[in-house]
Amino acid sequence: MPQRAAEAWRRRPIQAASFLEGLESIEWTVEERGLAGLSDLAGIPWAMPMEKFFEAWVETVVNRVARQVGGVLKVGRRRETVAPLSWNPPYLGSQRSLIPDVILELEDISVIVDAKYKRHWEEFQQGQWREQEVGLQDRHRADLLQCLAYANLANTSNIICCLVYPCSPATWQSLKERNQLFHHAELPNRGRQVHVWLTAIPMGAAADSVAAPFIEQIQSLRLGATL
Repeated sequence: MPQRAAEAWRRRPIQAASFLEGLESIEWTVEERGLAGLSDLAGIPWAMPMEKFFEAWVETVVNRVARQVGGVLKVGRRRETVAPLSWNPPYLGSQRSLIPDVILELEDISVIVDAKYKRHWEEFQQGQWREQEVGLQDRHRADLLQCLAYANLANTSNIICCLVYPCSPATWQSLKERNQLFHHAELPNRGRQVHVWLTAIPMGAAADSVAAPFIEQIQSLRLGATL
């Protein structure tokens, strides 16, 4: 994305926070993929896959969370969360590393966030688990197991493995009003407590508003851990 194009968009009448934050997310991803300033790509149209945009948007939201609760933020797109897998003997056909999208490290809690650009959350709201199609159940189990594998990367006594799906602004607001934005599970593991969170965020809302429930959840867990 040429810098002058981004600046021109910022000067347009559309100045909603969600628009500007979405533009920031796009710029982050473009820069990371090396598409900015490369002469051999000048003038070539480029489109961002929506899953990449959603990952960047989730990173933006968690960055707002980090500003409020403190801690160290590590981001997968910058290769800060890479955990290599060493195969013996080497097996070139398998996965070489684990790369969570975002890890927020606090003194007593590690928050591992994995963004999934899928309609699972909206679909789950339409019926009970046993009513969902087998394919959907299998994909969700795979997401859950992948996120739980990331728990081994943390050293704190409390670990949050959080799967984040997209949803519509209307769904998000409704869930928030009914206090159902987060679904929780706990998994005791060798003296540590692994917390599994399932949640959803909209891409048409201000990042600070979306981050607020995350902050409340983390603060509530920290308070409970000190009692």
